[in-house]
Amino acid sequence: MKQFEANFDGLVGPTHNYAGLSYGNVASLSNASASSSPKQAAKQGLKKMKALADLGMVQGVLAPQERPDIVSLRRLGFSGTDANVLATAAQQAPAIFQACCSASSMWTANAATVSPSGDTKDGKIHFTPANLTNKFHRSLEPQVTGKILRATFANDTYFSHHTHLPDNEHFGDEGAANHTRLCNQYGEAGLEMFVYGRHAFDTSKPAPKKFPARQTLEASQAVARLHGLNDANVVYVQQNPDLIDQGVFHNDVIAVGNQNVLFYHEQAFYQSSQALVEIEQKFAGDKIHFICVKTAEVSVQDAISSYLFNTQIITLANGEMAIIAPTNCQENPAVSAYLAKLVQQNTPIKHVHYFDVKESMRNGGGPACLRLRVAMNAQEYAAVNQSTLLNDSQFERLNSWVDKHYRDILNVSDLHDPQLLIESRTALDELTQLLQLGSVYPFQQV
Repeated sequence: MKQFEANFDGLVGPTHNYAGLSYGNVASLSNASASSSPKQAAKQGLKKMKALADLGMVQGVLAPQERPDIVSLRRLGFSGTDANVLATAAQQAPAIFQACCSASSMWTANAATVSPSGDTKDGKIHFTPANLTNKFHRSLEPQVTGKILRATFANDTYFSHHTHLPDNEHFGDEGAANHTRLCNQYGEAGLEMFVYGRHAFDTSKPAPKKFPARQTLEASQAVARLHGLNDANVVYVQQNPDLIDQGVFHNDVIAVGNQNVLFYHEQAFYQSSQALVEIEQKFAGDKIHFICVKTAEVSVQDAISSYLFNTQIITLANGEMAIIAPTNCQENPAVSAYLAKLVQQNTPIKHVHYFDVKESMRNGGGPACLRLRVAMNAQEYAAVNQSTLLNDSQFERLNSWVDKHYRDILNVSDLHDPQLLIESRTALDELTQLLQLGSVYPFQQV
């Protein structure tokens, strides 16, 4: 049976803005309060999705969250009409208000952790939405994310959905951004690699001192249990605490894997040699390729600023692999030189394709942040909500939808405009029809 990996990219929302909400994310903080272009951001994302579909990849779309989040603002005591809630919150608690306007759900690598049917005890694909407890603006996402995932992967015969972990920092879970799967073939049993930043219940263990470690070991272990994974096919690797303090807030900023390739910076992991030995011992397949980028070739700061590792590695129809990189990598001399050399070496990676996703990059997320990976077979593919899969006609419909509803320029000061809320809800209501999601947003259930 045909086996492959599908990428489900987050569609950038109508209120895409730069509020600098993510402490520990250098790009997010450095662009705080700059003007954004929701229309350009959405089109950049769709263009990348279409390009991957044209390369022969299975490409899907995940809907954004509703923002501003009126429900959360009301929970926090702001009342009256929606317009009153917006105006009062923006005036009395601007930081909270901006958090409730975040468009960060576009980064679906944080939407959930996914375990394919080849790895799970019951032979289903399992989804656990990330609770994202470390950042208030992202902690608002899991419930709606769960509804969107259930509407996208709606067949109980093939898909199993879990509630997100308890909303507590001891079980801080950031989803697939700290999860990598290594395998021989996508549909066969693979090795699931969970990368964590700290031990929640043992403070004597190493941890970063400046920036928060968003993923805990205990959260990763809980997800593995929920998904029915075999201990022999799971590894838990600690992220280097020093790198978290340098701005490497997720593992996918410093490492990325695909099939039998693990591409990583030499400083990525704590006790790296020990971790790599365990990965090699547990990997059940052909030779695993460890592609280690030395600091002398690419510094940590160049890796962060270019998002060298926040790239996608995909397997093409001919079996060769390609890196999907932001143009920021092309513009960085050290990174560009490294990638040019990499494709000439004896590894499966033979191509690099550059894409302009600068609207996302300025807010702190690259190509890998924008997608959720779902390995599946032909039967599972047929069970997916087909309206969420990208083809030529759906691409055109979504582009037209963006043109119709999105603003060209958005300032942070525009976020309390009641008209923007109306525009956003109108757009999302139409989107749920385009994607046949049903009523996944709170405003649709009133």
